Amino acid sequence: MKTRRKIIEIDESKCDGCGLCVPSCAEGAITITDGKARLVAEKYCDGLGACLGECPSDALRIIDREVDEYDEKAVHEHLKEQVSTKEPFMACGCPSALVRDFSPARDSIFATVRPAPMSVPAPEAESALTHWPVQIKLVPPHASFLKGADLLVAADCTPAAYPRFHEEFLKGKVLLIGCPKFDDVAEYVQKFAGIFSHGDIKSVTVLVMEVPCCQSLPAIVKKGMEMAGKQVPLKKEVISVRGRLLRPRPGE
Repeated sequence: MKTRRKIIEIDESKCDGCGLCVPSCAEGAITITDGKARLVAEKYCDGLGACLGECPSDALRIIDREVDEYDEKAVHEHLKEQVSTKEPFMACGCPSALVRDFSPARDSIFATVRPAPMSVPAPEAESALTHWPVQIKLVPPHASFLKGADLLVAADCTPAAYPRFHEEFLKGKVLLIGCPKFDDVAEYVQKFAGIFSHGDIKSVTVLVMEVPCCQSLPAIVKKGMEMAGKQVPLKKEVISVRGRLLRPRPGE
């Protein structure tokens, strides 16, 4: 049934698809489709505008027009469906989803004895990665390597941009990597809610690029933390597109 009421309007010419508005909508009324924020359905939007303050592009506003009535029952079912339709992690199938722990005890069975080289080369850099998979979408919330972990949640461009990624950020941390612009933000929120519910996480470092589409990643992690009813120390770090670590000046 149509009624005249307040509802969100999205200016697609201004929207850059950063996704900051998605986790701020408790009703799940907004999604990112084809690089733009869009309403899933009019009946899911309560018109209160909780998402307005999150948009860095001023692409959102509240208007008054004739739309479908807000349906609280439909919202409840919609949110329930979002959780229930997530694909469970499968131990078999795609090798990229196979959970592996690279701790020294397990990795030693793959060690080989190499002959001494004729000359001594420069020391070979070692990976600080301790587990597999690393993609947010593939990591199961119950994975053993998440128990009591210090998380590094990194936008997937950061390792390519920052040359000291392993030694300065990854060492001693469990890596989760992804892109909030191209992946499903609501799915990310649910995944982090599961991780914080089951993992007894000690701390989180969120590493993003300076570009606008990265800036929703800390909000996504915080939303998942809130859904799990947890309070975990969270630190945000930013990398420039030229590969420099951008830290605020003293007093900022």
